[in-house]
Amino acid sequence: MGEYKLLTEHVHEENSKSLDFYKSKGGYKAIQKALSMKSEDIINEVKTSGLRGRGGAGFPTGVKWSFIPKVDKPKYLLCNADEGEPGTFKDRVLIEKVPHQMIEGMIIAAKAIDSHQGYIYIRGEYFKGYDIIQKALDEAYAAGLLGKNILGSGFDFQLGLYAGAGAYICGEETALINSLEGRRGHPRLKPPFPAVAGLYGCPTVVNNVETFSAVPHIINNGGAWYAKIGTPKSAGTRLFSVSGHVNKPGVYEIELGTPLMSLINDLCGGMKNGKKLKGIIPGGSSVPILTPDECQTANMDFESMAEHKTMLGSGAVIVYSEDVDIVEATYRFARFYAHESCGQCTPCREGTHWVESLLHKIHEGEGTKKDLDLILSLSLNMEGGTTICPLADACVGAVRPTIQKYMPEFEARLKTSS
Repeated sequence: MGEYKLLTEHVHEENSKSLDFYKSKGGYKAIQKALSMKSEDIINEVKTSGLRGRGGAGFPTGVKWSFIPKVDKPKYLLCNADEGEPGTFKDRVLIEKVPHQMIEGMIIAAKAIDSHQGYIYIRGEYFKGYDIIQKALDEAYAAGLLGKNILGSGFDFQLGLYAGAGAYICGEETALINSLEGRRGHPRLKPPFPAVAGLYGCPTVVNNVETFSAVPHIINNGGAWYAKIGTPKSAGTRLFSVSGHVNKPGVYEIELGTPLMSLINDLCGGMKNGKKLKGIIPGGSSVPILTPDECQTANMDFESMAEHKTMLGSGAVIVYSEDVDIVEATYRFARFYAHESCGQCTPCREGTHWVESLLHKIHEGEGTKKDLDLILSLSLNMEGGTTICPLADACVGAVRPTIQKYMPEFEARLKTSS
């Protein structure tokens, strides 16, 4: 277990984003193989690999593809490149350094679900990434890898690029679909799920940049080969964006199942300035924080995180040293979620506002024990399916476990007269 460079093997090499470079390293060989395969065989290979979505939920990718019904309707393939979770920047590396890897994965996925039109929905702030992807798409079209009759196979696939406008909520797949249709970026009620009625009411698959980027490796080497990397239930590698108080922050690709503290100490060079660890958020701001003791026993895989009552989420590892003001850090996250709520659901619209407001009082030393209790009470009405999308749950994940685990620091900020 440890570092395993599969998707990021060539990211530090000069001109890695070009088509010529990618092909020199074996790029687009997987698509040649996939174009001669039956759709169900591609899906079964991905199922065998054990690849799970790398965007947050961790749903099995091959199973998701198999949900697409065989109906006489267009089928759409969407890449979610709207990387907006605080602390997350790993997809940015894949977009800017090896865009053709993602494109190849999308072509293979399109063949698997019989899609002839795809879109890459990129975060509005990723101006550089947008230009790089557009150039890669132009190269792929010019080389006959996209468009009509790809490589003489008879298979057609058009792939377009669309930039969002900076809304965090559009990272949720149905809000992304609404935005792509030109509507307000509000999540949709489910069912129907996108696999049945997604873009323009047609069957749609939405996967993340990292998920698509893994697909060419699976087709080239086989699902059984990929399944041997990582753990039996968490197969493959995963990219993690490590930020905060470590000596070497950055993006690291490791085998799933690697101990969390091995990532921090062996790859990230340990704690900055020799400070003590206060806590680690293992999967982006929306997942519960781990205390130093919990960090010692946590592994970077789906099962271990579930056992520790948190998640791998978006792969953003945020490290807090002993000097961090945990009250301020938690307030900042609450402020983010209140700002990014689309306002469609009352528990989220009102709940995130009140959590932010109450935490602001506590942060300023004006809060009372009743305010702290009210945050915990409010959170019970914000989670567990009370809203259309999980943004309210994300706010709860960022706030309630932190208060519960670091209660003395929050109580120390209350008004002394309370």
